[in-house]
Amino acid sequence: MDILFVHTNSSKVIYQDLAKRHSAIEPPIWAAMLANSVRSWGYGTAILDAEAERLDYIQAAKRISEVKAKIVCFVVYGQQPSASSQNMEGATATSEEFKKLSPGSFVVFVGGHVAALPIDTLKAETSIDAVCQNEGVYTIKDLLDVANLRDTNQLKKVRGLYFRDEDGNIVTNASASIVANDRLAQDLPGMAWDLLPPLSSYRTAGWHSWSNNNQKEPFAALYTSLGCPYKCSFCMINIINRTDSSESVSSADSNIHRRWEPEFIINQFDYLAMQGVRNIKIADELFVLNPRHFVRICEMIKERGYDFNMWAYSRVDTCKPAYLEALHDAGVKWLGLGIENPSQAVRKDIHKEGFHDVNVEEIIRRIRDAGIHVGGNYIFGLPSDTLESMQETLDFAMENLTDMANFYCAMAYPGSPLHLLAKQNGNSLPATYSGYSQHSYDCHNMANDQLTAAEILAFRDQAWHKYHTNPRYLELMERQFGPDTRTDIEKTAEIRLKRKLLGD
Repeated sequence: MDILFVHTNSSKVIYQDLAKRHSAIEPPIWAAMLANSVRSWGYGTAILDAEAERLDYIQAAKRISEVKAKIVCFVVYGQQPSASSQNMEGATATSEEFKKLSPGSFVVFVGGHVAALPIDTLKAETSIDAVCQNEGVYTIKDLLDVANLRDTNQLKKVRGLYFRDEDGNIVTNASASIVANDRLAQDLPGMAWDLLPPLSSYRTAGWHSWSNNNQKEPFAALYTSLGCPYKCSFCMINIINRTDSSESVSSADSNIHRRWEPEFIINQFDYLAMQGVRNIKIADELFVLNPRHFVRICEMIKERGYDFNMWAYSRVDTCKPAYLEALHDAGVKWLGLGIENPSQAVRKDIHKEGFHDVNVEEIIRRIRDAGIHVGGNYIFGLPSDTLESMQETLDFAMENLTDMANFYCAMAYPGSPLHLLAKQNGNSLPATYSGYSQHSYDCHNMANDQLTAAEILAFRDQAWHKYHTNPRYLELMERQFGPDTRTDIEKTAEIRLKRKLLGD
């Protein structure tokens, strides 16, 4: 075995009691893409998905040690674009246990967190031998060509690798490029579905299942494009595109958007249809962006007559009414909208002033009229937020009910401009990886000049509960999806998250 790709299990820590039956278990997209990539170059590979197999850290470490791979690559992403940091919790705990069993093994990490903080990660984690500067495609290929992984001179030739030498010193190699748009089909040729556990091992989020008779399994997720052309200050998704080794770089400096040709992508959907999968997440940061891309994919899905239950992300200002019929006819049952905050002043602080002339209420209505459900995403505690403006955001959400609503606290995710700003200003940052989770016990969101982190977190938790126990919302959900969905929401609302920051 040349390389084993590992997706670890952090769910209990980062989701608390929600992990038992409510949080999604998503296929590890990047692990499956990297495995398919190295396989196309002739290397032997496999994937261990500890989350899908419900393995704890010790069980996963034992399984890894049994494989005897030349390289063990921990692929640390998550169910949302900004989830890499929180999933470092399980990844580092597993790598520590693995190193106890196989101290001479070579462990490399790839993912958003290590791309943002490569040197800090190597300083903090002695069980990690090396990290990838960016998405790691060419770094991993170079690493596989190294005959002796303990030879510093050979490792210095690996593009984009940061590693610890035999004396414990951190070596930073020359940068690696990311895969060019016209090389995606060759160097990232889709996902190695056959190396994953059965797709019945994966489950979608509860709300997504409402449009599939509450059936959560099987479930699949895939990319049709990578990255995002925008520079929102709270997002770190583009940090894996970095080719600049400067410590002052953020995701805003590598806002690159790439996409596979629709004719290539349809093969992925063909495979999922043959496997009997209906629940599909299109994981693109922005699927509804370039109509020549997403509309053509939708047309080909419709031509094939597939009966999918899909969801995808869209910005409010890219979700044009002319596209809604094509999305609906392809089986896109849900669109997640980044509303964030209805205030133009607050949106300007996060670089979303570009859609100030969009009527959000009208967009929600048009999406609903097209037969597509709406997921609204809101953020509390952005730099200009006050108690009054957060209440205005909640009032907006309560008045303009969406079929699903995510309420987040502003978080200084590593790699985001907010994280860079927080470091420059000396602001408090999470002391643990799980502190970056919105749902963890030790969640440590950002404070701002007007509010403490505890005030913002308390408001967020109360807002979530108020929204999801609102009789008007529950009645709307029961009319649309039936009494079982209402019961599911009510049971979820009974789970109250414990928060260290709030004194629990």
